[in-house]
Amino acid sequence: MTRIVCFGPGPQFKGGIANYNTSLAKAFDRIPDTEVHIVSWTQQYPAIIPRDFIDRKSRANQLEGTAIKVHYVTNYNNPLSWQKTVRLIKKLKPEIIVFQWAIAVQGLPLAYIAHRLKRVSGLRVVFDLHFVIQKEGSAIDNILTRYGLRDAGGYVVHAGQTAVQLALLYPKRRFAIVNDGQKAENGCYKVVRLFHPIYDMFQPDPQFDIAAAKNEMGLKKNVFLFFGFIRKYKGLDLAIEAFAKLCRERDDVSLLIVGESFWNTLNNHKLSTKLKSGLFGIAKRLFLKKQDDERDYNPLALINKLNLEKNVVVVNEFVPNEDVHRYFQVSDNLLLFYRTATPSGVESIGYNFRMPMLATKVGHFTETVKDGFNGYLAEDRNIESMADAMKKAIQKPINKANVAATSAEMSWKNYAEAILEFLK
Repeated sequence: MTRIVCFGPGPQFKGGIANYNTSLAKAFDRIPDTEVHIVSWTQQYPAIIPRDFIDRKSRANQLEGTAIKVHYVTNYNNPLSWQKTVRLIKKLKPEIIVFQWAIAVQGLPLAYIAHRLKRVSGLRVVFDLHFVIQKEGSAIDNILTRYGLRDAGGYVVHAGQTAVQLALLYPKRRFAIVNDGQKAENGCYKVVRLFHPIYDMFQPDPQFDIAAAKNEMGLKKNVFLFFGFIRKYKGLDLAIEAFAKLCRERDDVSLLIVGESFWNTLNNHKLSTKLKSGLFGIAKRLFLKKQDDERDYNPLALINKLNLEKNVVVVNEFVPNEDVHRYFQVSDNLLLFYRTATPSGVESIGYNFRMPMLATKVGHFTETVKDGFNGYLAEDRNIESMADAMKKAIQKPINKANVAATSAEMSWKNYAEAILEFLK
């Protein structure tokens, strides 16, 4: 029996990392002779961050039918809970613990926990890296990342650039980037390069009436989808401006924007929210670059400014997991006009619906989106190029079989088995 701990946000939380950690745990659980535990945060970030991170809308139990046990124990703001987490994991006696690393600010508690676990005999500590250089980095991000990742016994990356950045972060260490099953040289830190698996928790509904849903939503013939949290690095403002150029040439197009504004989840009139916002603003000014404060980022204002009301449909809220399929099934192409990109959960969902990707030539997308095969690539921050990619998608539609072929081997089963093989 192999006992595995997946450390990261449990299924009660919103967002891609919670979905990812839960999906990975389920994949391990399906492997014979495994016992899987999710050890989760109760609060993932400093208390001053003015945002609600709990999923209060999804109804289905993601862990139904599994033997996975979930332990909500780690509070970022309570160091005593960090030690409680260490004691719990030691009591569980796992052979493997996989930490989800997705944001530098978590470096303090994760370093504390990992440092105390690395000395446990027979336990392998692995960090599953969603980034190394943060998309919208701050002055202290590299310090927290270097501190947080120092005690890993191995690393998993989803893109070549992440492995390169890891080597830059620790210039005195020797890293061996290997495929699953390969051995690393003695004295090297082992890095296995895999992929971002396809989310099996989101499935097309064969009974879903696409035509009726498009009519109900007021969508036109050709639908472009922006999906997920609205963050500046995701370039929704660029996508809207490019779409406006397309609308000047044709009237059979719709832009469907589905997602919650990242910094607009609390009641701004409540005193507690005002206090959090004030303290968070002070912290931003002290520690972060000026451009990092994106709380005033409001790309949706461009819709009225550019007179796009008849062509844009907005669902500006967090979407329950059960409803995700609706928006992908009514759409023809997924917009990923990001300013910076590491492997994307939204991209992964798109593959599950065999949806062509329209992406910028930044980061990870240059590795996964093959221009003219499973999508179209646009120049970075080039509105004209983005509009051209959208036109190509209509004039020369991507064969969805190509999208399916791109992701054929990117299953959670393959991913989980590769991690276990990596640790041999």
